[in-house]
Amino acid sequence: MFVIVGWVIVIGCVFGVFIAHGGNIGVVLHALPFELITIGGATAGAFVANNQMKVIKATMKGLGSCFKGSKYSKARYMDLLALMYDILQKARKEGLMAIEGDVENPHESAIFKKYPSVGHDHHVVEFITDYLRMMVSGNLNAHEIESLMDSEIDTHHHEAHSAVAALQRVAGGLPAFGIVAAVLGVVNTMGSVGQPPAVLGGMIGSALVGTFLGILLAYAFAEPLAGILEQKVEEGGKELQCIKTTLLASMQGYNPSTAIEFGRKVLYSTERPNFTELETFVKKK
Repeated sequence: MFVIVGWVIVIGCVFGVFIAHGGNIGVVLHALPFELITIGGATAGAFVANNQMKVIKATMKGLGSCFKGSKYSKARYMDLLALMYDILQKARKEGLMAIEGDVENPHESAIFKKYPSVGHDHHVVEFITDYLRMMVSGNLNAHEIESLMDSEIDTHHHEAHSAVAALQRVAGGLPAFGIVAAVLGVVNTMGSVGQPPAVLGGMIGSALVGTFLGILLAYAFAEPLAGILEQKVEEGGKELQCIKTTLLASMQGYNPSTAIEFGRKVLYSTERPNFTELETFVKKK
């Protein structure tokens, strides 16, 4: 939603000031469709040529998420920490083997069903159950599991960041494609050098729209999308770090209440519940 609001502000200020200063918006609107096709087509072709199919798919999926609110809210993190508390408390009271059924069949587990905002997220559930399974097996110590978690989180980060990098490359190329469109417009103008000055002036103005449009699309549209997508990638990594910290604290001997407090401290301050909020929520659940 805020992406669209930002774009409206950009368009309103740029074109509004242009018109207020006596600019002829008709020249811009006349050239706009042709310049958009030239710049947009060249950008799309370069994007396809520059990326593997998995990156293209990830970028398209990421673009859709840019227009949605963040799912990483305080309520989601409270559900996540309460879920972790329930699992660790069950393991502490009944033994690690008691959570084997929850680990092997999380979609049938009463604990996971109690927190649907987290339990329906396949990636998060898989991350939790994979490391709980290792804890149940007892073959790895805390340092080995921590190293493995770090490797998986790094892999997740680099994989998710590929879409961000692809968008940043698009933003970097748009001004150049704008210049290409402008040069073609100038070439077209030079071929009509015998026309009256008024006609030539209009043709030159239309050609310059290409340069203007390439820069505008790069810094007002493509670059902001890359920025917001990068923020969403960081939020996704923060959730995995919260799970990692909680599980490691449990492996080091801390009780479930203290373990989720370790996890709570990892979260960003804007979404982090305070101690009393989390304690009350867990007790209520």
